[in-house]
This record gives sequence, structure tokens and C-alpha cells, in this order.
Amino acid sequence: MTVPLIDIAGLEVGFTSRDGVTLPILRGVDLRLEPGETLGLVGESGSGKSTLALAALGHLRQGLRVLAGQVRFRGQDVFALPPHRLSALRGGSLALIPQNAGQALTPTMRIGAQVAEALRLHATCAPADIPGRVVQLLARVRLPTPEAIARRFPHELSGGQQQRVAIAMALAGEPAALLLDEPTTGLDVTTQAHILELLRALAAESGTTMLYVSHDLGAVARVCDRIAVMYAGEVVQEGPATHLLRTPRHPYARALLAAIPRIAEARIPAALEGRPPMPGATGPGCAFAPRCTLAAPVCQTHRPAPAATEDGTVRCHRASETAQPLPEAQPLAATAPGEAVLSVQDLAVSYASPGPLAQLVGRPAGGVAQVADIRLEVHAGETLALVGESGSGKSSILKAIAGLLPPAAGRISLPSGPLAAAVDHRRPDEVRRIQLVFQNPDESLNPHHTIADILAQPLRLYHRLAGPALRARAAALLEEVRLGAHHLDRLPAQLSGGEKQRVAIARALAAEPALLLCDEPTSALDVSVQAAVLALLARLRRERGIAILFVAHDLAVVRAIADRVAVLYQGRLCEIGPAEAVYRRAAHPYTEALLGAVLEPEPGWQPRLLGHDMVERGPPARGCPFQNRCHRHLGPVCNEQAPPAHELPGGHVVRCHIPPA
Repeated sequence: MTVPLIDIAGLEVGFTSRDGVTLPILRGVDLRLEPGETLGLVGESGSGKSTLALAALGHLRQGLRVLAGQVRFRGQDVFALPPHRLSALRGGSLALIPQNAGQALTPTMRIGAQVAEALRLHATCAPADIPGRVVQLLARVRLPTPEAIARRFPHELSGGQQQRVAIAMALAGEPAALLLDEPTTGLDVTTQAHILELLRALAAESGTTMLYVSHDLGAVARVCDRIAVMYAGEVVQEGPATHLLRTPRHPYARALLAAIPRIAEARIPAALEGRPPMPGATGPGCAFAPRCTLAAPVCQTHRPAPAATEDGTVRCHRASETAQPLPEAQPLAATAPGEAVLSVQDLAVSYASPGPLAQLVGRPAGGVAQVADIRLEVHAGETLALVGESGSGKSSILKAIAGLLPPAAGRISLPSGPLAAAVDHRRPDEVRRIQLVFQNPDESLNPHHTIADILAQPLRLYHRLAGPALRARAAALLEEVRLGAHHLDRLPAQLSGGEKQRVAIARALAAEPALLLCDEPTSALDVSVQAAVLALLARLRRERGIAILFVAHDLAVVRAIADRVAVLYQGRLCEIGPAEAVYRRAAHPYTEALLGAVLEPEPGWQPRLLGHDMVERGPPARGCPFQNRCHRHLGPVCNEQAPPAHELPGGHVVRCHIPPA
């Protein structure tokens, strides 16, 4: 039998609490990676994925220690190696690709210098050969014009290009194994698809072993040979990706798959209620039993042992009963749109300050605005989604509507009349009608205030509530977002990510708004929590008649919740129309490219990638904004003339020189 490249046997990692109790983070993990194999680690936040991946690198976060078991690389116990041997191993034979390449790169160093530093540390390369090797590595990760890229600073690259640089640096030492910790989280759909295709190509070309950590089962399905599902520090199911994705045997694996939105139809995915246990709070039975719909008495009292199956292993007392269809997703309830609660006419946004002459004639600063000619209406009881890659202007439009980013031109109106550009100049009733839900609740909830204090602020400001009436209303708001009054006296740090996002939504609802501006409200959440938040937003829209302007780059999420979709590129509106029409028959080449890059958690799913994930520094001075990347480019007319608007049935509008079929 061959020796595995990475062999994790009976690994237990934990820490000692203030009370002197040893609490496990990883519990009895057994995994083997053969040379050239790619293994995906999936599970919710807190399941132990990143801890396990770092342990494979011989690294533990401060305060953690190995309680039992071993991690062997090529037969050597990595935690038994002396520091100098372990240091040589990392970055050489074992390399890490982090989640956020922008934070991993030094902002004051040019790209070429950073790749050269990795070569000096981890490769046997003569000094005279380093410049040429830098260019070769940048070319190997499919970066265009690698010589020019080497001279740039990180901030001059897109997120996808920064991630490619991080991969190039990891490849400097010709590693036998790559450990990837959420390498595409936060990237837009096209960039993610290109990065995953690059990883597939690298694995095929060099035979590199990969341990891929992610909560995105679509990404894992695209690059991984096998999948290990983790829950509460245990591997609850492991096996070939094809079998696990089609016939998940553990109830938790089934729940994760059921919580994923799909682009095929408008359905709210099934949410997984509850939250994972805290370390040391698993009890004697199955850790998943409190959330499991199949739990039996034996599940509460006896921890299941891993059992071999014909397609891997599973840790479940009732695994033989899970071969049934996944839980049904809820169809998106159709709603008749009400009156327009917001009108945006000819909106332009520029990040440069206009000079005196530009201010006098009302021209945007810098000649070409980052966002221009945006016309939108949002109706009561509907969800309008703004989609597009990073830099397409989605969040800028939301900030302009909220009064946080003064527009360079255009008009934003409520039924009562035009809004002032800055939120400080708007009347209190106008501010109350538009509420913003941010991407990351940690950045919008004061960590030193209790939930009661956080909800009290808008209730005092807009409704003059105080005393018992204020607390009763705060408790009612929590009930409305499916949290209980017992959360009122907790701090944000005592809540899960999904619970914090629900508090942020409850705070927005406290103002009794007509319009919710949601800026990527689920992108930082696990798929299970995401499904619950989507269901909450759909219910609030249906029951309260609230209008929602929903910004996202995840087109499957948008498919689950949106009535209409507006597609943006370089701050210009390319296509807008009913979600069903846009998804079934995309009319704009850019919409086609976005939808083609979506990844589904299906074995053998093939994205349709068009062109390269290139970065454009800004919109062109004239012509179609998509002219440089369009696979259906017509020539000079696309370069010189603004595309006309074609009106299709049902309010479907496309701006393109190619008439819709």
C-alpha cells in the first residue's frame, strides 16, 4: 500500500478553558490524501475546517494544542519536527493560499518584489534567474502581461488578479501540497470560476495535492475528487464528490445541500434551524442530534462511530434511512407590485471632486463618471436585485440612495418628492422610510451595546418610545425575525453570524421603512444561515409590503429572492427585467457571461467561461461599457456609439447594439 502524502490519524486539537477544563476543537479526525488528489473540507463556520487545514501545515492558533493523534507529511509527524525543519516545510513542500489575498500581500511592495521574495525563501534559484522566474510564475497563473503585472502594486489589481498572485507565490517552492482556505470567498462569480479553472489546470499539470476548505459546495464540486463534511470538529461523512453530492448519507450533509439556492428556479432553499454546539458542549451522543430531523433516543446517548460504506465513511446511527429526496425548497411567492416607493432618474456617481467649472455646468468630475445614466423604480412589495462583478457600481448606487454618497448628477425621489443628496439634509421621515442592511453585521452593531440598546436607538428616534413600551416593541421585533426576547440582554459577540444579521434587519424594521437597502446581506454567511435570512426577507416583503433593493454577486441567491433583476457593468445598466425572463433568456452578452459562470453543486457541472477575468480601470469614454470583453463584439459601432435601449415585453429592457432575438 502506498504511503499517503498527508495522513491525519485520530487527530484531536483543543484548548484549556479558564476553569481548567480541556475543550476539544477537533475530535478524532482521520483523513488521508494521496499524491495528486484534491480533498474538499466543507461545513458551517466553527465546524473546524480551517483548524484542520492549518494543523495539516503544522500550525495551530494561539492557545490550541494537540490532545491526541498525528499529522504526517510523507511519513513525518509535522508536530514533532524541529522549528527550522517545519519552517522549511512551510512554503516549500507545503504551501498555504489564504482567503483574502489583498490582506496577505504587502501593499507597499510591487508584485514582482513579493514573488521574488517567495523565491528567495522557498526555491533553489540563482539570484540572476529570479526576475525571469517571477515572470514565469505570473504567466503560469494565467495573468495577462506578466511583465507589466510585476511592476504594479497590489491595489492596482482586481481581487481575482490578487488571488492569482497569491497562488503564484505559493507555487514558488514547487510544493507537493497546497492548502487552500476559502480561496474564492468574496470574489464575484466570473472571477471565482476563472480561479477554480486555474486550480484544476494546475492540479492536472503538476499533480499537486490540494486540501480545499470552503463552505461553497459549488466550488468544491468543481475542483475536488473527494469531500469531507465536518460538524462540531468531526468528519461526519467522507467520500467521492460524485457520490456525496448525489446521495448524501449524513443528515447534516443533506441539510447543507438542501440549503443551497439554485439558478434553475425561483425557490427559497430549505433552512437548517439551530446552530452548531460550542466546544465541549456536545454531550455523550451525536453532536448533530439537537438539529436533526431523524434523531432517535440512541442519538442522544451514544456517539456514532464512523462506518465504512461502499462510497466512503459516515458517522450516523441512521445513515441507512437518509437515501431519500432532499427537503423541498419553497417556491418564491408571486406578489403584485404596488406603487413606486423609490424613483432614480439619470443617477451619476463620481469619486473625484468636480472642479469649479464642472460644478457650474453640472458635469460629473473627471469627465467619465464611475456610475452614470441609472434609471430605476422600486415598487412596494417587490425585490429588485442589482447584480454585477465587483466594481460594477452596485454598492455606490445603494450609498447614493441612502444619502451616504452624494451623486454627481440625477434625481432620487420618494412619492413625497425629491430627496436631498446628503442624508444630513433629509427630513427625519425621509430617513426613516429608507433603511440600510450592511454586508457584515459585525461592522454595523456596536459590540459594547446589548441587543436591547441597539434596537432602542431607532425606536426612541422615530417613535418616541420609552420604558416598558420600548422594551416590549424591541421584543416584538426580535420575534418578527425569529429571535426571542431572551436575546435582548445579550451582546453581539454572544450571537451567531445569522443571529447578528437578523438583529441588523430587526433594527432596520424598527424604523418601519418603506424600502430596505440590502448590501450583500448574506455573502458572509454559511449556506444554512443564508437560507434562513432569505426566507426572512421574503416573508417580510410579503407580510409587510416592504420594497427591497438587494445587492449581490451570487446569482443563485438573487434567483431565490428577486422579482426583477438589474445587471450592471462599469456603472452602466446593461439589462433590467423580470427575473424569470433574465434568467431564462439572457439578452445582453454580459448577463450571459455572468450566468454562464455560476457554479452548481452538481458532479460534472461545466461553467461557460467567456474571455478572461481581466480588470478594467474604469468605464470607457464612449461606446458600450462592455466593449473590451464582449464575445459578440461588432466592431467600431460598439467602440464609438452608446448602445440603444431595446424594450421587450414585461418591462424587460436591454442596452446593446445587438437586437434581442
